[in-house]
Parts: sequence; C-alpha cells; structure tokens
Amino acid sequence: MEKTTIQVSADTLNRLKMLKRFDRESYDELLNYLMNQFNEEVLSNEEISEIQAALESVRTEGTVSFDEVLKEADISL
Repeated sequence: MEKTTIQVSADTLNRLKMLKRFDRESYDELLNYLMNQFNEEVLSNEEISEIQAALESVRTEGTVSFDEVLKEADISL
C-alpha cells in the first residue's frame, strides 16, 4: 500500500486519537471507518424545498403535542 503524509493540527490529531476504537488502530483504519459512516446520499432540490417548507410551518404555526396527535387519530394509550 502506498503511503502519504497529511498535515493536521494538533487539536485534530488529539481528536483522532480519542476516536480510535482500539489502541493499535491505525489512522488509516480510523479514517476509513469514519468515512464509511458518512452517508453520501444527496438530497434532491425537491426534498430540500419540502424540508424548508416544513421548518417554516413549524416557525409560523408551531407544533402539535403528542396527546393532540393521539386524539386526532382517535388512539388511546
């Protein structure tokens, strides 16, 4: 495997050290693990617009309590 050096700040290095799952885990293994956890799914413009509209609705109209949702759905716990 070809190796290279990357520059990171001392703070970043300390954070990486704290994220290691086991003592002998290499930074290459750790970085690959972290990158694999990252979901690369990109939202469509339509999905972004729907999310923005929902957030605006919450800002202007507020939210509904859980009890109100249960009552509307005619559900009793």
